[in-house]
Amino acid sequence: MRARLLAASVAMAVASLGRSRLRTALTALGILIGIAAVVVVTALGTGARESIGGQIDSLGANLLFIFGQARVQSGARTGGTEGLTERDAAALRREAPALERASVYSGVVTQVISEFGNARIGVMGVDLPYFPVRGYDIEAGRAWTEGEELIKSKVCVIGRTASTKLFGSVDPVGRWVRIGRNAFRVIGTLVPKGQSPFEDQDDRVLVPIGAWRSRVSPTGGDRVQLIVASTRGAAWDDAAVRQVDGLLRQRHRIPEGAEPDFRVRTQAEFRAQQDAILGVVTLLLVSVAGIALFVGGVGVMNIMLVSVTERTREIGIRMAVGARHADVSLQFLLEAIALTLFGGVLGIALATGIIELLKRSLGWSMRLSAEAVGVALATSVAVGLVFGFLPARRAAALDPIEALRHE
Repeated sequence: MRARLLAASVAMAVASLGRSRLRTALTALGILIGIAAVVVVTALGTGARESIGGQIDSLGANLLFIFGQARVQSGARTGGTEGLTERDAAALRREAPALERASVYSGVVTQVISEFGNARIGVMGVDLPYFPVRGYDIEAGRAWTEGEELIKSKVCVIGRTASTKLFGSVDPVGRWVRIGRNAFRVIGTLVPKGQSPFEDQDDRVLVPIGAWRSRVSPTGGDRVQLIVASTRGAAWDDAAVRQVDGLLRQRHRIPEGAEPDFRVRTQAEFRAQQDAILGVVTLLLVSVAGIALFVGGVGVMNIMLVSVTERTREIGIRMAVGARHADVSLQFLLEAIALTLFGGVLGIALATGIIELLKRSLGWSMRLSAEAVGVALATSVAVGLVFGFLPARRAAALDPIEALRHE
């Protein structure tokens, strides 16, 4: 009996909304926009996290980045003892058991010229361990040898983007590029790695660190800008950070507790930082979508209050023939829920189209999950319940006799 009564109430609610189609559509518009915004923001946040996470993973596996930094001494920020050096990297390879490899890196963006064109490209001085640490593989040709690195040979390996800029579709292996006053022979090309959160990983020319220091950007000693190391696994990250910190403090004569002239960052820190930024942006966008839902809910409440006023005589007749206050309340509550659910379904349909467009334009793996659809529908029902409660209560509180007299 109750099921039949509920079904009849639902049918009456749908029929009532169908009698005022334009008003129903306009009222549902606010709900539609809010639900679509929530679903799109959720999918966008998931896609951004997956995309940025993949870019961070493309940097390499279980990486530590060791940056040089100035120290504060007597209230003034000054340089370190000697900065990071190749000797530091060699010491880390020997004396830090949690590290699998350690490599050095120095770079500058400068003009690179070939016989086919020229462009501003990142020229990086690295050592041989840099290739396995960063996960770079040789696509054609070869990498330089230890002997070539030792004698500072003018050879280089270039990425796909740099090759396209300098040589177009021509095979660059065996050809020459000029960096500053020096000509470097291209001996190999890199397998493409794509975009990282910081740069295009294929827009680069790699040269031996000694050749970079003596011919690309002359500097004294064996200083480097960065040491990149890989740990033996994610479980070794904390131990590796402690070992690196202790060893470099010892080498640079920096006491425990004093500010060091270096900074150690892990891949996990980069990922956590990106997640925190995305979390704030997602929260902001969801808040805006929530405001849109609130405005849409207020619109639903207003329209339902108008409907109660317009149908006062109908309510009086229903009560006169035996309808209880609960039946009248349920009727208007179901109408509010049907209205918001209609807007929610349209919002999901709109969000599906927007997600497809964003997926094609951004190239991210965005998708409309079943969980997002369920949350959107549940939110629509909740908005209907919350904002339909007052109209339903007002309708149920009408006096039958006074309602019958209403014109």
